[in-house]
Amino acid sequence: MTVKPLGDRVLIKRLEAEEKTKGGIILTSAAKEQPQMAEVLAVGPGTEDVKMEVKAGDKVIFSKYAGTEIKVDEEELIIMSQKDILAVVE
Repeated sequence: MTVKPLGDRVLIKRLEAEEKTKGGIILTSAAKEQPQMAEVLAVGPGTEDVKMEVKAGDKVIFSKYAGTEIKVDEEELIIMSQKDILAVVE
């Protein structure tokens, strides 16, 4: 199944959380904080008022409570408005 965002929406996939702290302590899945960094999988066409500034393949940082989590082919994805993306990581 494929998902095509509409309007100014963006489909992203969270990047994996760190397995270890900087000090070398291995974290359990319950102790890991959800990363706010993701890869853009698909973008909508934009609207008359909103020009799309991200593209598929970009690594982005997004607002902590933004978007709607969906499950597509057993993969957890997030669909959100482009305004909830804070920065593109280069």
